[in-house]
Amino acid sequence: EAPRAPAQARSPREDDARMIQSAVLWKDEHIIALNKPAGLPSQGGSGQGDRHVDGLTPALMFGYKDRPKLVHRLDKDTSGVLLLARTDRVARRLSESFRARTTRKIYWAAVAGVPSPAMGTVRFGLVKAPGHGRGGEGEKMVAVHPAKVDQTEGAKRATTDYAVLDRLGTRVSWCALVPVTGRTHQLRAHMAELGHPIIGDGKYGGSGQENLGDGWGAQLGGEISRKLHLHARQISFDHPITGKRITLTAPLPDHMARTWKTLGWHENDVPADPFEDA
Repeated sequence: EAPRAPAQARSPREDDARMIQSAVLWKDEHIIALNKPAGLPSQGGSGQGDRHVDGLTPALMFGYKDRPKLVHRLDKDTSGVLLLARTDRVARRLSESFRARTTRKIYWAAVAGVPSPAMGTVRFGLVKAPGHGRGGEGEKMVAVHPAKVDQTEGAKRATTDYAVLDRLGTRVSWCALVPVTGRTHQLRAHMAELGHPIIGDGKYGGSGQENLGDGWGAQLGGEISRKLHLHARQISFDHPITGKRITLTAPLPDHMARTWKTLGWHENDVPADPFEDA
């Protein structure tokens, strides 16, 4: 039998287009909400090429003449709800609502240990420490005591609300996190400062926590991925055109869903917003 010609390889662009279209969580004439996959940058940077959400927006036009526009960002390794505006007018209005903090975001994270008290607010300021690499790789945020923010050059105030939703003994807990301010790496730096770094966070994990994953998970009865366990679970905002309050919820990414299963945690066992009655 003559060897068959190899199947025509699909261009990665086509695969990427399908991937980003399958990430659409919700859309109307004005807004597209994605459940951004972990590992996909929101925007391009040095050496990213155009495999990032912003570079894939031509696949999200759905008959419109313009590409949708990002109005906020998620870290490359953070998954979850990401909004894009389909027109300039909507982009302006959504950006204003982010600045005015009328938009509410709730993140879910698995963190090392159990924060005490079970609900609280972190108010450490953050300042950028330069990276070692040529392109600023390794750059990270350093926490600054609230009383010292004003005297620290480049430091900005930052506030995070947290609530423990579930736990496995004293080893690991499931937390809801609300970034009241929106600083770079804020949730990751704040949880590390509390002594409860987010699982899989090599950058902010601290020496003893770097390899939370793999072997560590086996002690808990299963595999725990080494990927970052931080997910933008829910966003609530006033619709810029209708004025209606919209709340969108993104399912956990596969690596976190597997961890939740290993730890015996169930997505629907906790309040959507644990801070509502606080």
